[in-house]
Amino acid sequence: MPLDLTELRELLTTLNQTDISELTLKADDFELVVRRGTRVEVAPVAAITTTASTPVVMSPEPAKAETPVAPKNDRKLVDVVSPIVGTFYRSPAPDEPPFADIGNRIQKGQVVCIIEAMKVMNEIEAEVSGEIVEVLVQNGQPVEYGQPLMRVNPA
Repeated sequence: MPLDLTELRELLTTLNQTDISELTLKADDFELVVRRGTRVEVAPVAAITTTASTPVVMSPEPAKAETPVAPKNDRKLVDVVSPIVGTFYRSPAPDEPPFADIGNRIQKGQVVCIIEAMKVMNEIEAEVSGEIVEVLVQNGQPVEYGQPLMRVNPA
């Protein structure tokens, strides 16, 4: 049973929206175990050869930087956080300008980005009016539930 990265991402997104705490998926050529609430450190793997004749090449992902903590004098900043797991997009289409950029004034309820989850584009609206002072996520980057996306100086 071949499982590509898109299907795996959709599976994980779906599982994150359920109460399932563990899932084991087995096939002739691989086994996938997903457990919620545990963290396992895995050494990077350059290539894995399955029992099928096709090798599966995996490149280790670069270590993700921790979300920067706002300095003490920026305590008044408000984070725009991701309400779901998905892929972050700053604009409605690749050839269009971003919904909001650093220095832009935004209004409460204004769309500031899109999170794609399971091929559904979810518009994320600002919860406060103010000025965008920081964008914490790169366009096309996967995001987690509750992850800060942008920081707003409310006004």
